[in-house]
Amino acid sequence: MSALVESPLQLLCVVEAHAAGLTGPSLRVVARADVPSMGAAVDAVRAVGLPDGLQVEVGSARAALTGTDVRVVGDPFSGVFQSSLVRGSGVDRFVVVDDGLATVDVARRLLAGEPMVRLAAPGGPLRSALGAVATRRLQRAARQGRLTLCTMLPADAVRADALRAIGVEVREHSFEWLASRPDAGGAGHGIDEPTVVVGSGLVGDRLVHADAYAAWLRGLAADGPVRYLPHRRHDPLVTALFEQLPGVRVDAPGAPVELRLRDLPAGRRVVSLPSTSAITLSRLLGPRGVEVVAQQVPEAWWTSRATPRLRAHLGLAADLATAASGRDRARRVA
Repeated sequence: MSALVESPLQLLCVVEAHAAGLTGPSLRVVARADVPSMGAAVDAVRAVGLPDGLQVEVGSARAALTGTDVRVVGDPFSGVFQSSLVRGSGVDRFVVVDDGLATVDVARRLLAGEPMVRLAAPGGPLRSALGAVATRRLQRAARQGRLTLCTMLPADAVRADALRAIGVEVREHSFEWLASRPDAGGAGHGIDEPTVVVGSGLVGDRLVHADAYAAWLRGLAADGPVRYLPHRRHDPLVTALFEQLPGVRVDAPGAPVELRLRDLPAGRRVVSLPSTSAITLSRLLGPRGVEVVAQQVPEAWWTSRATPRLRAHLGLAADLATAASGRDRARRVA
C-alpha cells in the first residue's frame, strides 16, 4: 500500500489511519517534497516513534501513486491524484484521510456528485473535467464497498450517515495514537507564556487584511505574554512585524502544531482564527485541561479574494472545534 500526503496534517492523519488498522500491515508514505515545512513534519513524526509497519519518506508525489492496488490519499482535490486516476484504473480500494475543512467539501461533493474542485481555486475546464473523473471514481468505489473515510471531524460535519448510505465506510478518530505517545517533556513544556496563538494561513493567502490581523495579535498581547506560532504559509514580512510587538515571542515555523503543543501543560490557552488546528487541538489538548479558542473572523477583515461561500466554509471551524471539544468531554465523562 502507498499513501500520498501533501500537507503536514494529512501526514498525521495517515499515521492515525495506519495505527487504527485501516491500511494493512505495511504502508509506504510519500510526503510531497515541495510542500513548505513537510520535511520538519516528517522529522517530528519520526521523533515520536512511528507505528509498526509504517515507512515515511520525502519525495516525488507521483511516486506514491504508482504500482499499488490500495491508495491512501488526503486530498481528492489534488491535481496529482486526479491525473493518476485518468492514467490508470488498477486501484482496488481507496482510504481518504483528512485535509482540514476541505474534508467537509469532499463529503459534500461526493454526495452531490459535483466535481472535486477547490472552493479557493476552482481552476478552468481541465480541472473541472479531472474533478468530475475523481468524483465518479470515488462514488463507484463507494458503491462497491471500496472507499473508507478516516476523519477526526464530528460526524455531522461530514454527513457521516449520508456517506454510509452510499457505501462509504466512515471511521472516526480523535488522534488516539498521537495522544498515546509518551510525554517526554517536549516543546510544549518550553512555552512559558499563558497564551499561545496559532498563526493563520488566511493572511499569507491574502484572504484577510494583514493590518487587522496584526491589531488582533497586539490586543491579545496587551492582556499578557503571547507565544506566536507562524503558519507554514506565513507572510515573512508580517511575521517579522510581529517579532517587534511588545509581549509577543515568535517561534520559527516548523513541525505541525499538533506535535509541538501535544504536551502543553494544563491551564494554558490556545487561540486561533477559524482553522483546522482549532479542531485538532481541541481533540488533543482538551483532555489535558488546555482551553482552545477559535475566534470568528470579523467581516471587515476579509479581502475581496474571500468569496461569501468561502467565508462561510472557513467559518465552520469555530463551530466544529466547539463540537469536537464537547464530544471529547462527553467521552471522558462516560
